[in-house]
Amino acid sequence: MRLAVVLALAVTGCALFKSERERCGLSLAQAWEELDISKAEGFAALVSYGKAALLLADAKASQAQERFPSCIEAAERARFYISESRKGR
Repeated sequence: MRLAVVLALAVTGCALFKSERERCGLSLAQAWEELDISKAEGFAALVSYGKAALLLADAKASQAQERFPSCIEAAERARFYISESRKGR
């Protein structure tokens, strides 16, 4: 009976891990695309653009180290700065 509970928890943990892995990859892809669009449009807010680029580099490093919650957080923060840069802030 205990073995069944342990196996169930392990499977659930793996599913959660995969979900975070997928969210990390998706967040990174969306943020890089948005950053490319901002670059193509041209804008005056280079500080926000620079912050976004650094956050995306951090997210990519977190992804490589399989620290997916950190990856997701950095990618989401990068998307905020990309949005700000497109507004000229």
